Amino acid sequence: MEFYITITIVIAIIIFVVIPILLSAIKVVKEYERGVVLRLGRFLRVAEPGLNIIIPMIDKMIKVDMRVTTREIPAQEVITKDNVSIKVDAIIYYRVVDPEAAVLNVENYDIAVFNLAQTTLRSVLGEVELDDVLARREELSAKIREIIDRKTEDWGVHVTDVEIRDVILPESMVKAMARQAEAERNRRARIIEAEAEKQAAKTLKEAAEILGMSPAMLRVIQALKEIKAKTVLFPLPLDLMDLLGSMASEEDEE
Repeated sequence: MEFYITITIVIAIIIFVVIPILLSAIKVVKEYERGVVLRLGRFLRVAEPGLNIIIPMIDKMIKVDMRVTTREIPAQEVITKDNVSIKVDAIIYYRVVDPEAAVLNVENYDIAVFNLAQTTLRSVLGEVELDDVLARREELSAKIREIIDRKTEDWGVHVTDVEIRDVILPESMVKAMARQAEAERNRRARIIEAEAEKQAAKTLKEAAEILGMSPAMLRVIQALKEIKAKTVLFPLPLDLMDLLGSMASEEDEE
């Protein structure tokens, strides 16, 4: 009886203790991962994709994803160089290139990169004016990427791209820019209209010289042709009206 009890205890120990320990020694690393192996807290090696064996309770494997990570940077309050308060959001793309550094040199590289991206975005955009933020978006994105990438190099992280997505302006600024754009459109329209009048006057002068009459008379004739009404009110100069009145008085006297 005692023999069977002993056998049962041994089998239970094997099932619930030995087998789990043996299974914990087997680690599978996926193709897009790398495993950082620590032995008694000290760095041992970087495990490649595939089946890896470690010593249970002595070794520890930390898996690191080597794929490109995309993080959205929420809208940041930024005061530009010309004291305009705006909100800007962006997207950052990065990947781990050195899994050992990503585990040993920074506590959490995801959080570290995210916080660094926020502060760098505010810092860079705060050094330029609003017009530059709107017109040089790609150039500023490249500058932000370069700064973040340089600082994350010690963390084993490479920043592949940064994109400034939206620039949210204050409502008062939007209205002011709309008024400015409308004024610019009106100015261009007046310039085009003036150029057209200038060209028309030049053409009219040339035609009048050919016909042997004054440009003013030719313009009057042209205007009369365009009028389709039966009754035409034609304004005359005051001196002409006085002349016609004196002529009428002389005829009455005769």
